[in-house]
Amino acid sequence: MRNSNSIFSHYRFIISIVIGLYALVMIPATSWAEKREFDMSIEDTRIVLVGKRDFHTFAFNGQVPAPLIHVKEGDDVVVNVTNMTTLPHTIHWHGMLQRGTWQNDGVPHATQHAIEPGDTFTYKFKAEPSGTMWYHCHVNVNEHVTMRGMWGPLIVEPKNPLPIEKTVTKEYIMMLSDWVSAWANKPGEGGIPGDVFDYYTINAKSFPETQPIRVKKGDVIRLRIFGAGDQVHSIHTHGHISNIVFKDGFPLESPIKADTVLIGPGERYDVIINMDNPGLWMIHDHVDTHTTNGDKPDGGIMTTIEYEEVGLDHDFYVWKDKKFVPDFYYEESLKKDFGMHNSKVFKGELIEE
Repeated sequence: MRNSNSIFSHYRFIISIVIGLYALVMIPATSWAEKREFDMSIEDTRIVLVGKRDFHTFAFNGQVPAPLIHVKEGDDVVVNVTNMTTLPHTIHWHGMLQRGTWQNDGVPHATQHAIEPGDTFTYKFKAEPSGTMWYHCHVNVNEHVTMRGMWGPLIVEPKNPLPIEKTVTKEYIMMLSDWVSAWANKPGEGGIPGDVFDYYTINAKSFPETQPIRVKKGDVIRLRIFGAGDQVHSIHTHGHISNIVFKDGFPLESPIKADTVLIGPGERYDVIINMDNPGLWMIHDHVDTHTTNGDKPDGGIMTTIEYEEVGLDHDFYVWKDKKFVPDFYYEESLKKDFGMHNSKVFKGELIEE
């Protein structure tokens, strides 16, 4: 028979475990959150969409798309923005609720004065809700967003991801936009009724200067697709079933199975696809005029899914000798620690005037 001291020690050990588990459960949600502070500039840059078709942009940190901001739900985000261009700008944090921080919503004449040339403005807000969000200028959005590349991804990871999210092995950011070459090198102009869009891009590049999506059988990919421009795009993935799981960062009660996803301006859709059909497969905009570069066909919003099982050595494959550039879809940056991730892939040429 155990003596009373050993019985007491046994029960004391059990009670300590119960108390410890209770303490873990009762840890406030704020312990998940952290403060994250970033510095960002707005610069006059020149980027090339395809071939020799360049554009004068007002670029966040000199790149289009802008840096990936990847944080956790509930994080306290601070962004110090310095305007190095000759025109006023702001940043609207599209999708953020700004509870109690409405003056950080980034809308001139409504929530703040625009950031004048040479000035710095500090935005402070809590990252909520979670999901696929983005940020963009809210001054002359018709020009600055549509044709000057003032947009970037803001990914807020949820505290409690859905089971289907846990199956994902690779993630890709695809920001769709459209451009009017008539205003390419006339900053401060454009974005007016009657403009004729003639270039269309994924992450500011037109086919064939986009990049393939490289996978292997068994991968589960997540495409985070953004309508960053002024046009509606219809994204068709060949050979696979797309599971549309999130709209504007929010989970759909009933995910939609489809092979075409319609993306309007400002919208975001998260599409999860099982890589179960090895081959070389096209992803493209099914608005056919959006697969052109100026007056030439076979361009615009197109890319391919490349399975490693089938290889690239096929004489018919347009990209069989293409130099692969990683992180074109921020797929490598999304694997890194939380923070702000600049990318050399998207860096433009600084314009000094």
